Amino acid sequence: MSASAKPQTANTLEFPFAEMPGFGELVEVREGILWTRVPLPYLLDHVNIYFIRDGEGWAVIDTGIQTDEAIGIWTALFDGPMKGETITRVIVTHFHPDHIGLAGWLCKRFDAQLLTSYSSYMGSKVVSLGVNERLTAQNFDFYQKHGMSKEVAGVVAIQGNEYLRRVAELPLSYHRLVLADVLEIGAFTFRVLTGDGHAPEQVMLYCEEEKLLFAADQVLERISPNVSVYAGDPNGDPLGHYLRSLRFLRSEIPDDVLVLPGHRRVFRGLHQRCSELEAHHEERCDRIREACKAGPQTAAALVPVLFTRPLDPHQMSFAFTETLAHVNRLVRRGELKTVPRDGMLVTVLATDP
Repeated sequence: MSASAKPQTANTLEFPFAEMPGFGELVEVREGILWTRVPLPYLLDHVNIYFIRDGEGWAVIDTGIQTDEAIGIWTALFDGPMKGETITRVIVTHFHPDHIGLAGWLCKRFDAQLLTSYSSYMGSKVVSLGVNERLTAQNFDFYQKHGMSKEVAGVVAIQGNEYLRRVAELPLSYHRLVLADVLEIGAFTFRVLTGDGHAPEQVMLYCEEEKLLFAADQVLERISPNVSVYAGDPNGDPLGHYLRSLRFLRSEIPDDVLVLPGHRRVFRGLHQRCSELEAHHEERCDRIREACKAGPQTAAALVPVLFTRPLDPHQMSFAFTETLAHVNRLVRRGELKTVPRDGMLVTVLATDP
């Protein structure tokens, strides 16, 4: 376990640790709180894992994805620096595989209780039922209707199969976490917060006394969490939910908290980062509005307006659904409208005939 280094600053965000811990390396954030990272097989190559001293054991926040490499890191931890320690509770912030993937594995290994939100638990259960032909067809039609080619739609429509390989079976029961709950973990008292947009009812934990915010993926330094629209809720407004969640954090949580996010570095400067994320999404809405001034646009045609780099099918699924989230936000604001044309849905300015 390593001590904190001299703070670094980038803009006005403050980073109390010079570097992120290596995979499986434990860093002491403060007495009773440890931080490590577990590898991911994606461009974003890690997820942050936190341990909170909980009596004679540790509560863990998030788990990483179900891969041999991630399991190897966990096994090395329990054979090494955490040898003889036990996990008392497994707290999952949301149902994405990089956060919930090994929750069932850890709960089974330590006979530990799972704590998460209703949306996270049930969302994972529903996805884990498997991708059937009807659902795949729905996704395929959804992508094609918004202008995606048959070839790309055929690949993106079956992305759900990946989830089944990346998430271990969850316990049959769990402890539900709800907004405004008070959660006692060892010497710490946390207020449960939830945010939407990136994932439904994403759990965050705020300790007022210690000025700590476990922010999950709601607020990250440098990168913006994915905000997506899906086939089952094609007219949804996740970006609106996300922006409201940012405003909630700015109004409810002091700026000087230490933010412990789901990825990348621990930092201070919550209010600035929330403002930066809001500005980022407003700039993307501006790009879409400008593109629509040139004529009707499908969501697929708008993807390169927001994402200029080449995208593989995995990245395309996120880019497409996030682009549609910005379109739907502008439709909700009355600035754009979506109309059927030539068997597809196109987006035009609200003032167009």
